[in-house]
Amino acid sequence: MSADSLQTAGALFEAVQRVRVFPDSKTFPDCTPKAAPAVIEEAFRTLVADFVAQHFALPVAEETPELPPAASLAEHIDRLWPLLTRMPDPPGDQGSRLPLPLPYVVPGGRFREIYYWDSYFTAEGLAASGRLDLVEHMVGNFAALIDACGYVPNGNRSYYLGRSQPPMFCAMLELLERSRGFDAVRPFIARLEREYQFWMGAEGRAADGHGPARRHLVALGDGAVLNRYWDEHDTPRPESFLEDVDTHARAAPEQRAGLYRNIRAGAESGWDFSSRWFGPAGGLESIRTTELLPVDLNALLWQVETRLAHWLGGLGEARAADYARAAEVRRTALLGRCWDEAAGWFFDHHWPSAQRSAAWTLAGAFPLYCGMVDAGQAARMAAVIEQRFLRPGGLVTTLAESGQQWDAPNGWAPLQWVAVEGLRRYGHERLAREIAARFVDLAEDVWRRTGKMMEKYDVCDPAQAAGGGEYPVQDGFGWTNGVVRGFIRFLAAS
Repeated sequence: MSADSLQTAGALFEAVQRVRVFPDSKTFPDCTPKAAPAVIEEAFRTLVADFVAQHFALPVAEETPELPPAASLAEHIDRLWPLLTRMPDPPGDQGSRLPLPLPYVVPGGRFREIYYWDSYFTAEGLAASGRLDLVEHMVGNFAALIDACGYVPNGNRSYYLGRSQPPMFCAMLELLERSRGFDAVRPFIARLEREYQFWMGAEGRAADGHGPARRHLVALGDGAVLNRYWDEHDTPRPESFLEDVDTHARAAPEQRAGLYRNIRAGAESGWDFSSRWFGPAGGLESIRTTELLPVDLNALLWQVETRLAHWLGGLGEARAADYARAAEVRRTALLGRCWDEAAGWFFDHHWPSAQRSAAWTLAGAFPLYCGMVDAGQAARMAAVIEQRFLRPGGLVTTLAESGQQWDAPNGWAPLQWVAVEGLRRYGHERLAREIAARFVDLAEDVWRRTGKMMEKYDVCDPAQAAGGGEYPVQDGFGWTNGVVRGFIRFLAAS
């Protein structure tokens, strides 16, 4: 780096100018360096690091401690829950954490806070372990976040405000109802309706410059609407700032408009990141999440609509009929745009071109999981799952190898659960057991070799470690523990 570039670009230049060291912005570029650029840069980095250490308490690196040998994987997971449980947050914390009033379970590793859709799959395992107290606490914490924010953020950090994640609060309430009965669900129905309005309500009136699209809503030509992932901010993510800035710098000029929002919307999907979201040019810099109507999101919102229709109908509320109508309109719209009759599978819909995406992904299994399809469609989907997605260690996330973590060869616990539960719903027990058994066997093999439960696995070559993503593979791990523990119970009962 030349001496003059230190004073005209880069982090040091921006820091000096943004804090207004000089009243006149021209002063700093006109200064004369007193040392070589590399020496000055290193001094600046040291100064910043020292400043941060002096004024901030650094997060403690959390590694899952070694546990005494367990007789079984189920016993090991049961022992992990207390290690991943955090007590309610103290009031007055000045950090980025959004306080939660009840104990909660974190994924583990670098994830020191709750994550929205992770928590449902974690809760299924907690229920299998007999920890319904923690399931109830997690539901209560999500209700508190809905009260405070109007929705459940991506995670309980202030930098996650502006986006949610796949809406699993309804599924958590169904789990609570199975365990505790309808009376346990009744106090949370109003919160579920409020969360639904986050996706469908007043915010949909604010235009974002994309014609028929309004934030999370996209109006379709026949009067129906479907939803998309979206974030109210179009800036780099604070938790992945440099990664996003680097992606933006790599992008062609025509790709840069809205790029940060599309990255953030990809994070809202939980699939951060996958070739599922990429444009024809490929690569993260081509990400176009907001241009797609995702199968999983719309199936889950159909689930919300049908459950609200059922629960409110049971209470004699007239608006139950409105939710029932909304569910039917959504089902018709999703089948018309995302179901491929020839392929026997669901694909995301690219609404600007009115074409289905060509990406084969396990997101297509969500209508099966939610119960949106008929028996004939379910049979065809079961065949696709077995013929296209089944691998030695379970189900592969997509059929593309892009280097992204939500692509082949990786398999993720939540998608195994969605597929297995969808297959069970329609009576495809043999295949459901086969998938569950393969995934449990893989998780157990890795655990016996390493002592760890992983965030994700290479299901194509179980001897290999999973890769991809913006950070090292994490161990802990909340939703893997939950899904594997739930599968162990299912397999034992089969």
